[in-house]
Amino acid sequence: MSPALKRYRDIAIVVVLLTVPFFFLRSNMKKPENLNPLDRVILRISAPIEYGAATLARGISHVVSDYVYLVDVKADQDRLSYENARLREQVQKLSAQQVENQELRRLLQLRETTPADTVSALVVAKDFTEFFRVTRVVLDRGSRDIRVHQPVISPDGVVGAVVRVNGDEVDVQLSVDAAFGIDVEDERTHARGFVRGTGDPARYACKVEMVDARDEVQVGDLMVTSGKGKWFPRGIPVAKVTKVVKRELGRDQEVEASPTVNFSRLDTVLILVTPPAEESLDSSPRSASQNTRQK
Repeated sequence: MSPALKRYRDIAIVVVLLTVPFFFLRSNMKKPENLNPLDRVILRISAPIEYGAATLARGISHVVSDYVYLVDVKADQDRLSYENARLREQVQKLSAQQVENQELRRLLQLRETTPADTVSALVVAKDFTEFFRVTRVVLDRGSRDIRVHQPVISPDGVVGAVVRVNGDEVDVQLSVDAAFGIDVEDERTHARGFVRGTGDPARYACKVEMVDARDEVQVGDLMVTSGKGKWFPRGIPVAKVTKVVKRELGRDQEVEASPTVNFSRLDTVLILVTPPAEESLDSSPRSASQNTRQK
């Protein structure tokens, strides 16, 4: 095709592209009663085109709007997810701090009510059995006054006693150890006994020895320190009775108990660095009842 024909062709295309929309617009702007036959033909031809173009435009507009909306929604979701995770983390931290503050408050109350000089210490290590039972705890040495055999207590009761001081660490023998024993009395009836650990690797347990057959001891009774021997102060919880087997007169009862301290969750303790004053045996209700029986 020659350049002249190409030029005429381009001019014709431009004229058509400008003329057709003009006639379409002119026919659409007329009132129905003023339409001539040509206008009606143009409207009949242009109606499907206009409808298709409008439908396509609406579809594209909806797609774009939905895309923008989804982008905004995703951004909001990401922001809310981040805020939610941050708030959950803050709640967990506050809950942990609340538990820690409650434990420290209980430890402070115990320190104020204990009739002996005490040193607070943190549990820095634990030895476990294959049944995930703690057999030994290690404390940080917060004072040079700590010595072997000194009592170790917590707000829940008797933990054990110091067995070794090695540098800045203190090894504690637990009350469930088979080599550990302590003089106790029933908080409800003041029946005397001697709590000794069983050393059972599968559970925290101890037994109460030397409980007279005439003494009243029931399941659920709390055994507390008697204060005898100038070792542990009187009234500190040691164990709760879980089983009682009565014996005939002349034989001690068989009493089993579980410690009041959960060694798996033990974090802070008090070490008694000075011995408490020994409680008078004659002042206890059980001693009075024994004297009455003897008379």
